[in-house]
Amino acid sequence: MKLFNKICLVSGISAMLLSCTGELDVQPEGTPTEASFWKTENDLITGANAMYRPLADSEFYGRGLFWFINASDDMVTGRAKSEPDNAKNFSSNYIAAGDLETQWNKRYTVIGVANRVIRNVDNIQASSAVKNKYLGEALFMSSRMYFELAYNYGNDKAGVPIVDRTKEPDPNPIPRAANVMENYNYIVQDLKKAADLLPFQEQLPAKDYGRPHKAAAWALLAKVYLFMKDWQNAAYWANEVMTKGNRNLLANYTDVFKAENNYSSEYIWSVPSTPKFNSIGSILPGVMLENKGWGQYNGWGYFQPTKELYDEYEMGDLRRSATILKIGDKFTFNGTERTYASTNSLTGYQFNKYMDAFKYPLNSGHVSANGDYPCTDLAVPIMRYAEVILIKAEAMLMMGQNADQEINRIRIRAGLAPKTGCTLADLKHERRCELAGEWADRHRDLVRWGDAQANYAKPLHGINGQVVWAARNFNPSVHNVWAVPQVEIVNSKGIIKQNEGW
Repeated sequence: MKLFNKICLVSGISAMLLSCTGELDVQPEGTPTEASFWKTENDLITGANAMYRPLADSEFYGRGLFWFINASDDMVTGRAKSEPDNAKNFSSNYIAAGDLETQWNKRYTVIGVANRVIRNVDNIQASSAVKNKYLGEALFMSSRMYFELAYNYGNDKAGVPIVDRTKEPDPNPIPRAANVMENYNYIVQDLKKAADLLPFQEQLPAKDYGRPHKAAAWALLAKVYLFMKDWQNAAYWANEVMTKGNRNLLANYTDVFKAENNYSSEYIWSVPSTPKFNSIGSILPGVMLENKGWGQYNGWGYFQPTKELYDEYEMGDLRRSATILKIGDKFTFNGTERTYASTNSLTGYQFNKYMDAFKYPLNSGHVSANGDYPCTDLAVPIMRYAEVILIKAEAMLMMGQNADQEINRIRIRAGLAPKTGCTLADLKHERRCELAGEWADRHRDLVRWGDAQANYAKPLHGINGQVVWAARNFNPSVHNVWAVPQVEIVNSKGIIKQNEGW
């Protein structure tokens, strides 16, 4: 996917810088101002493309906020790393340290670029169709970033800052929104506009696969409404995807995580990857690989599944072996069949669902040759169609309606018998088994269901029943959100306040 044309516009809340990548189609002279730049269709395309460049950062969708997902009962930190270890233990010692400190700013950088597109699109000399497409993309990207910020850092006591996109970036700090619902309502408003403007995926040329499309906006709307506990709208927008979005489940669960199916009918939105050329994409597959790749590749050995996750799967569930490798399992790595063994796994398990690219010879182009940026040609899913079905099922159950049909679509593909009279417990089970180790975010599910305190009060175990992570103290009134990065509080001179209790 060609997301970048030789110019990369990078913008935060208070600044926008122009720089060049190594692939030049357009060479500007000097650094253009906002007034001088936004004139032509090429300017619009170049400016919009810059929204996607930060996503290639290894700490954006590679690890980054995944350290927060790592807090769940599905996985443990496989290698000692104080920052994520402290976050997993809900210790304030993780504040002001390392990768998690930058996540807030990384997302506001994308929001800043999106705001530039939105603010200047009317000045562009281009057709309405072109302007609508890129305006829709900007609204979607802004919404996705605000959503990730809001559900991680916002609650009923304080939301996250909303940048006034009608004005030039203001160097003064922006206070937090009154509460997270203010953020969600803002996101919903933008996503509805985006959905009206964006084309269907099938209307995009192949080179633009990976960009936002109409069904992606509908799907994100459904998820935002789910977090708002607006069950009726969550079900409605999920149903829009299911009835009008030209989406469908692939027949085999394992096929979802193969690069040849990056933009299949199950695709909603993913992180594009180009390992053959410049190692752009999510490093999550390599981060979940055995550290040092059994001496053949520089995997990093983080995010190891727990026995609790393994035992959650029913007998005969095809998703278990597709999701988890356990000691003694057969698999293929670097073109050779191996028996899974580990020198670093705390649990005796490894996530398997991102392993497909590693079955080929490591020099075949499916895996980055740079072991320090271990991406593959898989476009790692941020959201996929199965989650949309489960969102509708959850919303229906919350409204007291029958969701057997939706839940059984997921179960039948997994090789399981259908159920009747499905309950919320069934929904939670299917969501856990279907989406384990993904950006769907098991930790956030437990928090919003009110299950986190009880679940985290239990230790986590490895394959032989050994305790690999001690029980944790989760305080729902504090740990329902994460700490605002200390650098944001300091730079704002106290205008941005810390979440209570952190």
